[in-house]
Amino acid sequence: MSSQLEQLKRVTTVVADTGDIESIKQYQPEDATTNPSLLLNAAQMPQYRALVDEAIVWGKARSGDDWLTPAMDRLGINFGVELLRHIPGRVSTEVDAHLSFNTQATLDKARRIIALYAAEGIDQSRVLIKIAATWEGIKAAEVLEREGVNCNLTLLFGFAQAVACAEAGVFLISPFVGRILDWHKASTGLEYTAETDPGVLSVKAIYQYYKKFDYQTVVMGASFRNVDEILALCGCDRLTISPGLLETLSASHAPVTTRLDVNTAKALPLNKVSMGEQDFRWHMNEDAMATEKLSEGIRKFNADYITLRAYLKAQG
Repeated sequence: MSSQLEQLKRVTTVVADTGDIESIKQYQPEDATTNPSLLLNAAQMPQYRALVDEAIVWGKARSGDDWLTPAMDRLGINFGVELLRHIPGRVSTEVDAHLSFNTQATLDKARRIIALYAAEGIDQSRVLIKIAATWEGIKAAEVLEREGVNCNLTLLFGFAQAVACAEAGVFLISPFVGRILDWHKASTGLEYTAETDPGVLSVKAIYQYYKKFDYQTVVMGASFRNVDEILALCGCDRLTISPGLLETLSASHAPVTTRLDVNTAKALPLNKVSMGEQDFRWHMNEDAMATEKLSEGIRKFNADYITLRAYLKAQG
């Protein structure tokens, strides 16, 4: 029998959650995604030193004293271009976390990222702009989608975020399965199975809602803590998986069962809801988990951005 990874790939698009090109080569995912934490790890690996050095030189050639900001942009592009050499699909490149509550600044940064890729001969059809799923981020994504720039809305923990993204016509969302589980375990002291895992149940509910009402937004489960979470979402549009869990799936040949499908979702008795700004902010206020994990995620990504920036400064 084929490995669990190969079985999974038959019904779900597998995305590598890494900036490590060697992992991409080994597991051959369709797409790849990065974030400041992954770039921080990858940038310190000796095999990627040339990408770091080029970003520093490029930044200094353009901005003199304030070379770090363009160098940081360039570093993300360098890794993205390298990843695209080894995958048939798209790479997600993230807008700086500190811009998460500024729609116009997010738009400016996203357009700059697309322009930098274009200068390297990469069409925007191979890039997803990764934006935190704040109200301001979702509104920026809505504008970008109208411009033909597809977006990946990340740090998504609540149903309100998912509905707002769908109504904005966002191309793809990344609900964070493992971080939802983390919050519930810390809050309740309970242990969960794959069937009762709050993160798994959250993604299932979003998937079913999208399919029931024919939203085209892609659901890509992310931030997995174990293989059981992944297998419980077999059939989801996409799943972005870390190299360690890809290795576990690749090593196992146990049978994999499809858990999510469009026809089953369409038959469910669900009610459609609307999510304007007031509704969004109220539902987020009432969802302590989503509010806390979104804020925590933004802080963590920004901290890693600052650390990576300091690392580049020290190397330059």
